[in-house]
Amino acid sequence: MVKQPQNKRFTNEQYDRLKAEAAAPYRGLRRFIYIAFGASGFVGALIFLAQLAAGNQADAPLSNLALQVGVVALMVFLFRLDKESPKRPR
Repeated sequence: MVKQPQNKRFTNEQYDRLKAEAAAPYRGLRRFIYIAFGASGFVGALIFLAQLAAGNQADAPLSNLALQVGVVALMVFLFRLDKESPKRPR
């Protein structure tokens, strides 16, 4: 059990949430960035896939498609890594 300060400005639940936020700051912001970059990579991959299907310059879209798929894979990995870290109490 965590020792709470003498003054009772916070309930035990609020104090636990503050400690969890101090241990993992900006978790919500990080998750938003992972989702936003992952969505951007997904849209980019769809565009480059459409270019490949249309037959426009097969070399350039293929490398760009690989980059976009890599971005999506990285964001999924980072999101899962952040999700598995200790959760803050609700």
